Amino acid sequence: MIGRYLARLIDAQAVWARPLGDAVHGVVHALFHAITPVRDLLNGRWLSHPLHGAITDIPIGALLVAVVLDLVGQPAAADVVIVVTILAMGASIVTGLADYADTDGTARVRATVHATLMLSTQVLLVLSAILRGGGGDRGLPVALAVVALGIVTAGAYVGGDVAYALGNMVNRHAWRGSGGKWIRLELDGATLPADLPEGVPTKAKLGINTLALVRVGDRVHALHDTCAHAGGPLSGGRVVDGCLECPWHGSRFRLEDGHVVHGPAVYDQPVYEVRSGDGGWEGRRIR
Repeated sequence: MIGRYLARLIDAQAVWARPLGDAVHGVVHALFHAITPVRDLLNGRWLSHPLHGAITDIPIGALLVAVVLDLVGQPAAADVVIVVTILAMGASIVTGLADYADTDGTARVRATVHATLMLSTQVLLVLSAILRGGGGDRGLPVALAVVALGIVTAGAYVGGDVAYALGNMVNRHAWRGSGGKWIRLELDGATLPADLPEGVPTKAKLGINTLALVRVGDRVHALHDTCAHAGGPLSGGRVVDGCLECPWHGSRFRLEDGHVVHGPAVYDQPVYEVRSGDGGWEGRRIR
């Protein structure tokens, strides 16, 4: 009940969040796609886990500690933790923007609300830190920290909604069974042609799964067609340097083993083994 009310409240912000998000997204997308190695670092490809999600707990927890220290009369310790919170919040914002660069639709709208709340929190924290350094009355800087804690909590809720309700930056293959049985491959209900085109992705069905097949010489490589990042169709992409590139956001997966080479994807792609038999092409998942 409460969750549905909050979801409606968040979506009501689309009046301002959608145009703002579309404008900001254009700039952020261009920026991070111009510095691919930095984008991959901030997305967390090297960690095989979204880096933003791994960092966000630090500033929230630190801010709670700072507020508690303020309220129990430990100003010096509280001031130090406020500075730590600002630094951790900065890291969280930068990694969040890297994810935002490849976020679309409703997820982008809600992510814009989330980002606005987090940026507002950072502004309040910086003001609180400046006032603390003045040596005057601590009532206002403490109050700003308390308000910031309330805003960051709301922002964390919206951010969780983007990840858990809308599936942004989650592994699209988390619940996909491994299999092991050879199953006939089909194309639109018919048998695949004996000669697949060289270096061109071909879409095929393997039971309930859809694969992207790429023939390189005598070998046929097969990855699951659904991109692990946002569900883009890999069969609509292109082959680049031995990798299959997603047409939606440019993630690249190595044909040989499905390893993610370029983000924004941070998870590897399921890989299938393909063979040609008397009954036509067959496939099975190998990892």
